[in-house]
Amino acid sequence: MTDDQEAKEEKSSHPTSIIADSHATITFKPKNFRWWIRVALYSLFVLSGQSVGTLLGTLYYKKGGNSKWLAALVSLGGFPILLLLYFIPTPKQPSDPNNPHIQTDAQAQYQSRSPSLKSLALVYLSLGTIVALNGYLSSVGLLYLPVSTYSLICSSQLAFNALSSFFLNAQKFTPYIINSLVLLTISSTLLVFQSNSKDPTGVSTGKYVLGLVCTIGASAGYGLLLSLDQLCFRRVIRKETVRAVLNMIVFPSFVASVIFVVGLCGSGEWKILGREMDGYELGKVNYVMNLVGVAIAWQVFTIGTVGLILDASSLFSDSISVVGLPIVPIFAVVFLGDKMDGVKVIAMILAIWGFVSYVYQYYLDDAKLRLKGRMLVGNEISVRSALNAPIAGNGG
Repeated sequence: MTDDQEAKEEKSSHPTSIIADSHATITFKPKNFRWWIRVALYSLFVLSGQSVGTLLGTLYYKKGGNSKWLAALVSLGGFPILLLLYFIPTPKQPSDPNNPHIQTDAQAQYQSRSPSLKSLALVYLSLGTIVALNGYLSSVGLLYLPVSTYSLICSSQLAFNALSSFFLNAQKFTPYIINSLVLLTISSTLLVFQSNSKDPTGVSTGKYVLGLVCTIGASAGYGLLLSLDQLCFRRVIRKETVRAVLNMIVFPSFVASVIFVVGLCGSGEWKILGREMDGYELGKVNYVMNLVGVAIAWQVFTIGTVGLILDASSLFSDSISVVGLPIVPIFAVVFLGDKMDGVKVIAMILAIWGFVSYVYQYYLDDAKLRLKGRMLVGNEISVRSALNAPIAGNGG
């Protein structure tokens, strides 16, 4: 251990163990109260932003809104709020300080290379296009489905994420992951085959099926998007700093917003927005406030997501967002009068069970990583003690 590292550890209020050699660097920091407060705050942002955004989006449709392109646009159009985060000072190492980081010299040299502008542009354009497709499919699903059905089907994104990660990121299918896939699939299947004859939204069977297909497609697309984000961070961007994470959100959101504006103008929906505002059941002011509320809520969700990615991991962030999906139907029953029958209750229980199984696998992987780090530190200390023992003997 170098003198500079020892000096830094002595000055730190939270002791940090750093072992360095020619092959790897291993860093450990204990959990602290501030970390837990940050994670709790970011989780609150994710859960509240997602719940409020979904409920206000449903309210927009229930009270007379009908523009799918506008609904998709406002869910992402508030991304300029995130530009303020670029000016917030951040530490040089934004990664999770509670997990061991093991990095070889070859990996450090590989990550130090900045990606080309052409590669970044291609990544942002591709991801932005997928985000736009997901946003439009989600707005269609929210239009034609009860919010409880919509939210429960969206919880299947974990299953799609695990499946796409298996092909793109070499994720292993453990028994807990398989259990999660089965439970989430059954949960969504129950809702797909549920009869909509008593559906309070009053939509036709064709539109109900269209809403189901679009919501499942949006869930699959979001799961794929998470895997592609992970792949791009590992292969193209090669770092997970605050600026890199913000860029991966802001630029694709800009691309998606442009696509939504083109769709809004090309479809002709912009022509009816004036009449839609005049006929809105809650009035013009509430019409505008509703849309603004949707935009702000989803940006609060995004800020929480960024914080969890930087302080914990992308998988933990996704898990928190998914656990909030079964909460939305409960709020929908309380505030929007949505009906919760036996099939939806069973589907919600299965979705929560699948989520717990998925997160438990994350906990096991994290525990293995920590154990591996402790073993490496123990071996390093043993080797160092053995090397120093003869020197001490000669000095005596």
